[in-house]
Amino acid sequence: MKKVFVTGATGFTGSYLCRALAKQKYDVTALVRDGKEINDLEKLGVKKITGDLADPESFKGKLKGFDIVFHIAALYRVEGVSKDLFTKVNAEGTRALLDESVKNGIKRFIHCSTVGVQGEIKNPPAREDAPYSPGDHYQESKLEGEKIALEYFNEDKISGVVVRPVGIYGPGDTRFLKLFKHIYRGNFKMIGKGKALYHLTFVEDLVDGIILAGEKKNITGEIYTLGGNEYLPLDELVSLIGKVLEKKVSGFRIPLFPVYIASWMCEIICRPLRIEPPLFRRRLDFFTKDRAFDISKARKELGYSPKVPLEEGLKKTAEWYKKEELL
Repeated sequence: MKKVFVTGATGFTGSYLCRALAKQKYDVTALVRDGKEINDLEKLGVKKITGDLADPESFKGKLKGFDIVFHIAALYRVEGVSKDLFTKVNAEGTRALLDESVKNGIKRFIHCSTVGVQGEIKNPPAREDAPYSPGDHYQESKLEGEKIALEYFNEDKISGVVVRPVGIYGPGDTRFLKLFKHIYRGNFKMIGKGKALYHLTFVEDLVDGIILAGEKKNITGEIYTLGGNEYLPLDELVSLIGKVLEKKVSGFRIPLFPVYIASWMCEIICRPLRIEPPLFRRRLDFFTKDRAFDISKARKELGYSPKVPLEEGLKKTAEWYKKEELL
């Protein structure tokens, strides 16, 4: 039985990964911040170690005896968080975890990055070697963490690879709840033309790819994009969500330029007052930037094969939202 160490177990992807590993008979231990509980995972045999990526001393000496580290945890994009804190967790925390892994003879390290390090995709679908172009502090810190991991892998300090998830969704996710809710309630309005390409990954497919990356011992220093089988224009995605929700979607379009100006003005007024703007320009990226990726490398080298069609995944997600009375 392989012993694995997982960070980010209280998050969406990390919790799914722990469950999948436990079902595949891995011996799973999770790094969990003080005050966080993993009761459901503990019922599956997942053990808990208290620690925090922002405080490397908290997990020092706790990685003895593990075969694989799955580093999923990150400080995610939140308005009002300083660049220094993003760097401390997503970059410096990654380096500290790698150092501890090397010191304790960990055989393999899987680092979870994000396709966000490539920013807007100029020539979709993007491969792993498309240029870096992070667009905010979160993406910049994830890029720094990715480069640190690749440095350790390429210098043979430890065997490992980087995985880049694409738009993760599924039951338990709340990142896309706002979109589903607006469509369900009939008040969704498209900003712009709705032709930006969008790519999603059902969370169960994603964790299958992450586990495959952990099992491929002969591959190191590589980057793999893990996404769903299909991508489509945003207006088609919205229509598909409307279909699974059995709701009609308005064809009304709001011009992009006035919304952009309004967002910019909100930022100018609110940020000096330390108030989160009701509108800010980054939110418009969803409507304007192409997010489509080539997953052929992961297919060929990892044996990655997404199983959940987009419509089926969206339906499962919608059913969970309804069950939890979130819509």
